[in-house]
Parts: sequence; C-alpha cells; structure tokens
Amino acid sequence: MNRDDLIDDALRKINGARQEEYGDVYDSFTTISLGWDIITKNALATHGCVSPMHVGLMMDWLKTSRLLVDISHEDSWVDKVGYAALSAEVADEYNDRALDALESGRVSPDAQPEEVEVEVDVDVETKKWLNQAVDYA
Repeated sequence: MNRDDLIDDALRKINGARQEEYGDVYDSFTTISLGWDIITKNALATHGCVSPMHVGLMMDWLKTSRLLVDISHEDSWVDKVGYAALSAEVADEYNDRALDALESGRVSPDAQPEEVEVEVDVDVETKKWLNQAVDYA
C-alpha cells in the first residue's frame, strides 16, 4: 500500500463510518483523555511510571469511551474483552520478571520503580523507530 492509498482510506473512514460510529471527534478525544488522565496520574502516583498494565487499562478505556457513544457496538465489546485478557497476561509476565529481578539481585527490594531498568526484546526496525522518536523528542 502506498501513502496516497493509505491517506485516501483513512479519509474515507474518519469522514464516514468512524464518525458515525464514535460521534464527534472532539467529544470522543475529550472523553478518552479524561480517563487516560486518571489512569496516568494513578500510575505515576502508585508505580512511578506507566506500566504495561496501565496501557491495557488505557486501551480498555478507549473502547469504553467508544461504547458510551454506541453501547451496542459489538466490535468494541470484543476489543474490551481482548484487552482485558491480554492485560492479565502481561501482568503475570510483569510480575514474573519483577520477581526474577529481585531474586537474582539485579534489583534491590528498596528500588523505586523509576530506578528499575526493564529489558525488552525488539526487532531492528522497531529499535530504529524508537531511536528516531527519542531524537525527535
């Protein structure tokens, strides 16, 4: 797919079906931002960072926000269940990795969340993109 096709497809969706399904974009983004603000503030207060589980909550809230516009939108219900299941799985892995780091001595039991370095396997293209994003910021 080339960029022109992608842009044309996006324009059709945001000016048609998506707007009909999710309502006014300003109202939608505002509702989403309110929930994400609460989740982010809580994450920073309780964990010192936004964890992978918090991302799951944020994605769930995105779907909840969309359901507030159309409570019977089946795809959003399916996505909510999917994000909940994936988030529970991520929480298990997160806890396993944290326990492993403690038991191996790589992390002190007194360490603050922002002091902990997390290793994540990413492919070469993702690394390039992340480095570009960091440079841009």
